Amino acid sequence: MSGLRENSDQICSVIQCSVKGNPDDFKNWVKNRSSKYVLNFKEEKLISYEWYISDCGNQATLVELLVDSDGYMQRLKNHLGSPLAAEVTDLVDFKGWYIFGNAKPDLIEALQPMGATFQKYLFGFNHSIKDFKS
Repeated sequence: MSGLRENSDQICSVIQCSVKGNPDDFKNWVKNRSSKYVLNFKEEKLISYEWYISDCGNQATLVELLVDSDGYMQRLKNHLGSPLAAEVTDLVDFKGWYIFGNAKPDLIEALQPMGATFQKYLFGFNHSIKDFKS
């Protein structure tokens, strides 16, 4: 387990969306298209890529955790160069984009025009899931 830390390079991205159409179509896209496509990129700095959905299926949130700001820049380049960039806009309306961590200027410059807001890392700890598995 890790201890308290004053510094962290990790970037956490939280993207909140409203689902435009049938929630089952969106769920199918997440499970059978988006998640598999991103996994196949084999991005070495991408720790997790996880979608969440409300009980009624009309709100969804994508949470991505990356090793650092450079890793998120690579994630962004891969996304914008993929067919997923167009597909997702057919399925959801973006409501909020939050970047948590010490984003470098290039990442801020790339995401601010898209409406992202930023908060710098302050203090805390992070236990890995593997620390809790027996």
